[in-house]
Amino acid sequence: MSATSNTTSRLPQVLEEARACTICAANLPHGPRPVLQADARARILIVGQAPGSKVHASGVPFDDASGERLRQWMGISPEQFYDPQLVAILPMGFCYPGTGPSGDLAPRGECALQWRTKLLQAMPRIELTLVIGQYAMAWHIGKARRLQAQAM
Repeated sequence: MSATSNTTSRLPQVLEEARACTICAANLPHGPRPVLQADARARILIVGQAPGSKVHASGVPFDDASGERLRQWMGISPEQFYDPQLVAILPMGFCYPGTGPSGDLAPRGECALQWRTKLLQAMPRIELTLVIGQYAMAWHIGKARRLQAQAM
């Protein structure tokens, strides 16, 4: 078995563990409810901030007005969008962080540190990553820039 197939074969186990995660439960006013979608065959990755209150309630990623807008911009149907073999959805924080004085709080940092690398390594077929929001940009684009600078 190749290293890639070994990594991708672990995805179901990693997803199960991530969906059961309670690492930051003490800091979540509405409790943990990780919301994500992934499959090793996915070609598109959508990286948002964290689920909002409506998504927390439904357990379905982008199950709100922002999701409708995103699907329109992408030109794909809800069936395509919610097919994990086509589209992976890994927000920076998997749980709703609650609200603060100026809207939803920032995604919890523990989530990305615990799960991001494990999940991304198990999805080697990603060809397009849509990065939405400052925390997602800092992780994905900022990290890429640092790696490019190190290579020079």
